[in-house]
Amino acid sequence: MSTPSEPGPERSEPGPNAIVGERRHLTNLAYRLLGSLSEAEDAVQETYARWYAMSRQRQEAIESPGAWLTTVAGRVCLDMLGSARVRRERYVGAWIPEPLPDRAEWFSGPASAGADPADRVTQDESVNMAFLVVLESMTPAERVVFVLHDVFRYPFAEIAEIVDRTQAACRQLASSARRRVRAAQVSAVPTSAQADLVRLFKEAWEAKDIEALVDLLDPDARMLADGGGLVGTVLRPVEGSKRIAEYLVHIADKAPGLTLLERSVNGRPGLVAQHTGVTVTVAAFDLTDDRITRIWAVRNPEKLRPWTENLPAETPDQLDQDPLTSARTSSR
Repeated sequence: MSTPSEPGPERSEPGPNAIVGERRHLTNLAYRLLGSLSEAEDAVQETYARWYAMSRQRQEAIESPGAWLTTVAGRVCLDMLGSARVRRERYVGAWIPEPLPDRAEWFSGPASAGADPADRVTQDESVNMAFLVVLESMTPAERVVFVLHDVFRYPFAEIAEIVDRTQAACRQLASSARRRVRAAQVSAVPTSAQADLVRLFKEAWEAKDIEALVDLLDPDARMLADGGGLVGTVLRPVEGSKRIAEYLVHIADKAPGLTLLERSVNGRPGLVAQHTGVTVTVAAFDLTDDRITRIWAVRNPEKLRPWTENLPAETPDQLDQDPLTSARTSSR
């Protein structure tokens, strides 16, 4: 993977404006390291808290505030990744990275009036869902080293300081991470081709056409769903084109009035499912040639915040009445 999202080090000059101007870079870095926008925001908040906790004299003694902030953010994320692995072992069902809408569709209602647009994550190949899922398979140290070096183009000398390893060890970690990426065979299907296939998939799902869905899915396709224990969904992967197609039609039967929308999900064509005007599922896809090989369906409402904050919030009663909940036992 070679998609630098931001310039490397030596990007800022000392001063209040330079400090504030680092927020976009730090948010972009933290999201790729953590796979969660909410956790990324927490990491950036902690990074700034540590900066402002220092005396003015100590701040002025720092030659490159940008490099200092990146170092601290990297260490904060490394610590968070360690604890996150423990939390995700206790997570109900599959854990899928938090999906991001296209910038043009980002929540723009009253609650965001004071939000800094720079907080939004730059979307490129390094945030597509398939790539983020591969990052989840890495150890915390592998992930931090790989993202800093291969995505953000930081030199191993500086990364070694962040992760408290030797440069040689960092090179080994990066090499191990690259092997994981190659083994995962992350798709490089052009966006236009993926959009066409997702559109056909949407139409087949709306028509409840099992045969058409099977034709669009790779025979060994795999679908994961993330409800986080907060809403109903399958707790284990649904595997095989026929089982996935039958499950999707089962959902359509159980949720009359379900609306499917073609939307950009983490920079790639995806689908958003809405029920009574509320976004209940965001689906990302991975393709090989002309078939869908992976579907990641995020239903956890805590991960759909950027997609739902401008819509009426579901009450606990509404969540209990979610028509998709009854589909949770299918394919267990």
